[in-house]
Amino acid sequence: MKRLFTLLMLASQLTSLYAQTVSEAQAKQQIATAAKAIKTMQCDFVQTKHIKMLNEQMVSKGTMCYQQTAQLRWEYLSPYTYTFILNGDKVQLKSGKRNDVIDTNRNKMFREIARIMMNSIVGANLLEDQSFKVQMNTTGKEWTATLTPLRKEMKQMFQQIVLHYHPQQSIVTRVELKEKNNDTTVIELKNVRLNEKIRPDIFAIQ
Repeated sequence: MKRLFTLLMLASQLTSLYAQTVSEAQAKQQIATAAKAIKTMQCDFVQTKHIKMLNEQMVSKGTMCYQQTAQLRWEYLSPYTYTFILNGDKVQLKSGKRNDVIDTNRNKMFREIARIMMNSIVGANLLEDQSFKVQMNTTGKEWTATLTPLRKEMKQMFQQIVLHYHPQQSIVTRVELKEKNNDTTVIELKNVRLNEKIRPDIFAIQ
């Protein structure tokens, strides 16, 4: 029993040492490698929006489906229903009887929003994007990447985007969007399933 305890303590110390000695370059490379291996990703999410002016928060829940390289379905299920589908250069927004299809090539703001949503899920491309200044923290049990916008379009929407990573899996577990008006949106990804087959009609835009 004492020997088992000693081994567990040693393993814990080695894990801690590993987390503290990973460089920013190594972390980025590990994240990029993991992202390339993600062909599909499905999960549940909990989104909490903190509204500073009203001193309150709004919580919504839903599901997300992603497929390489440019397909995303973001669906709110409670307390309201709303669906965002990205398929290539087309975005569909569905809410009740309303159904809007937008060509992101003709709408610069929507193109940026679509890009942020897509890349935040995978968490690799944003680290290589020249549109942001990236500061990484790779110590402790969690890695974080703090992205400060450099481009005008992004500065109009966000002060910072913070991506939280699971160090061993190198995937995003939480996204923080710190908005221009000082509101903050936190998205937590739960029950993540990787590389399972997804029906093509999930991403169909009609």
